[in-house]
Amino acid sequence: MIAPTEPQAFADRLRQALQGVGVRPSPTVVANEFNLRYWGRSITSHTARNWLLGKAIPTQDKLRVLADWLQVGPDTLRFGLPAGKLVAREPDRAFGELNLADREMLARYLSLPMNDRKVAREVVAALAIAAELKQRISDPAAKPAPAPVSAAT
Repeated sequence: MIAPTEPQAFADRLRQALQGVGVRPSPTVVANEFNLRYWGRSITSHTARNWLLGKAIPTQDKLRVLADWLQVGPDTLRFGLPAGKLVAREPDRAFGELNLADREMLARYLSLPMNDRKVAREVVAALAIAAELKQRISDPAAKPAPAPVSAAT
């Protein structure tokens, strides 16, 4: 079997990362979502199509925006991992304060297939909304929690 070309391998990783956050790998969707996050010159659907088909690789500044949006490391998105799997970037400092049970739960989450991860994120988002509503009902003077951030748009 012939190894995929570098741009084709990037396209495979890009499609996998898009699936991981629940975004359809459509050139129009990718271009629109990318342009919402990128402060430079916007890209066209044709450019996104070339990325998805393995005909081109984005420049480093665009790669960083893609990686932030798709919640993967820029090097992982660009070059991949030896095992061929995409993983989330290093956690923020706040995650270092997690107890053992929370770290075990996150490890189990990371072992799930991408589609199951999306379901888990949706369940947690729904629970957070329900908890906020419950808090508002029990203490109307309480300050509302910040709105949950959705990875999939």
